[in-house]
Amino acid sequence: MKKLLLSCLLVALFSGFSVAQSYQETIVAFQEELNAEYKNPEESPLSASERKQFKGLPYFPINEKYRVMAKFEKLPPQSLFQMKTTANSIKDYDVYGVLSFTIEGKEYRLNVYQSHILRTQEKYKDYLFLPFTDLTNGKESYGGGRYMDLKIPMGDTIELDFNKAYNPFCAYAEGYACPIPPRENDLPLSIRAGVKYEPKH
Repeated sequence: MKKLLLSCLLVALFSGFSVAQSYQETIVAFQEELNAEYKNPEESPLSASERKQFKGLPYFPINEKYRVMAKFEKLPPQSLFQMKTTANSIKDYDVYGVLSFTIEGKEYRLNVYQSHILRTQEKYKDYLFLPFTDLTNGKESYGGGRYMDLKIPMGDTIELDFNKAYNPFCAYAEGYACPIPPRENDLPLSIRAGVKYEPKH
């Protein structure tokens, strides 16, 4: 009986390790894909000389604490929001829904947006945009905030994984019209996950 219990315990422990390892691997794959985009001259905001020296973006350590399930509340259609950009232009979005979630016992809310332009394209018709700021901005992460890409969920929950947060192109080069995260999406905590920022010297 003791041997059976020990065997079950070992299986449970290794299963848990396997799940954790699998999750780590998904984030590493995300990071590698993002790094590849920054090496690709057709997708990268980096100059030719910067791409030549590029060895990868700096990332916070992978932390599953910042992978949370959020309650998704869809808002009525035509909730127009004109988002300002770093180029003093305006981009049209709908406030598609509100996300409610908990980190370390505290509740937070973020608005999630749908681009008027992208939703007309088959590839991006279920794409949602989540710009946000947090207390790491200007210190450990880019001062202008960061972004996350999401998809329209089937039900009333959605996974938020801040380990997949990334910087706008404006963090690396001029000439881009990057959406500025609205004040409603300012998180009063430090999100030490996702892409960090190391300014040029």
